[in-house]
Amino acid sequence: MNRTFKDEIKYQWNNGGMHIKLMGINLAVFVLIKVILVFGALSVPQGYLNPMENVVFDIFTLRGDFQGFLTHPWGIITSIFAHFDFMHFAFNMLFFYFISRFFLLYFSNQRMLYTYILGGLMGGIFQILAYSIFPALQGSQIFVVGASGAVNAIFMAAAFYRPMAEVHLFGMIRLKMIYIAGAYILLDLIQMGGTDNVAHFAHLGGAAFGILSIYNIDSKKNVINFTRITVENLKASLKGKPKMKAHKGGKAAGKTTAQNLSDEEYNLKKKKKQAEIDAILDKISKSGYDSLTKKEKQILFDQSK
Repeated sequence: MNRTFKDEIKYQWNNGGMHIKLMGINLAVFVLIKVILVFGALSVPQGYLNPMENVVFDIFTLRGDFQGFLTHPWGIITSIFAHFDFMHFAFNMLFFYFISRFFLLYFSNQRMLYTYILGGLMGGIFQILAYSIFPALQGSQIFVVGASGAVNAIFMAAAFYRPMAEVHLFGMIRLKMIYIAGAYILLDLIQMGGTDNVAHFAHLGGAAFGILSIYNIDSKKNVINFTRITVENLKASLKGKPKMKAHKGGKAAGKTTAQNLSDEEYNLKKKKKQAEIDAILDKISKSGYDSLTKKEKQILFDQSK
């Protein structure tokens, strides 16, 4: 059955995964910004300043200086979904699409959402702290915009979780994920003192969170698990429902399989499951996703939920 453009948008939104939703939000914000600026330019004679530029900057940018952040605190959220330049938007979304498919081999859609948002927040915090500490950044007011920190968090989480996994660049060059991640971090470190108008500290903040997000990953103390449980408990409290509890392996209350097993049984089952996943991932790295059997694809799909 042929779907209309509107139907296709609805289908992708409902079935395309969290990366499609996040890319859709970024696209919608980019279009909104451009529409606002176009109407602003049309509202004044040629040669006059666009009156909507300040409005867009006030709403969608993070102020790098601490005082600016205090007067415009919402920017730490809005900025991670906003882009002013098409090439900036296109590169971030292209890279995000590539790495999100790798991320979802190991993690759930929900974990991607938390990693994106918290990684973006960490990137903003790093940039504000850097502005306060380093005099070279204090010469002019810094406006930070873009999803780079958030996307970097997702990239680093996947790369450091499976560092030896191989990817094919341009279909020809085989590189391990950890080498690509290391190159990205090194480039940001080298370029921090430059004048390229890039928020390198925001990139590094996102990278730091991505690495942190996989530390002690099966524990309720893991930063993503802790945040998710806190959010769910807050939502449950507002709705008057029982609170969610964390069990071994970071599982939520209501999934009682782990509760009915002894520690030895649970650890043995978990080890066997991880070995099965590792074998499938090794097969993907050697022969590609299409080489998997239907059962293996289903196992990966179930693992990503």
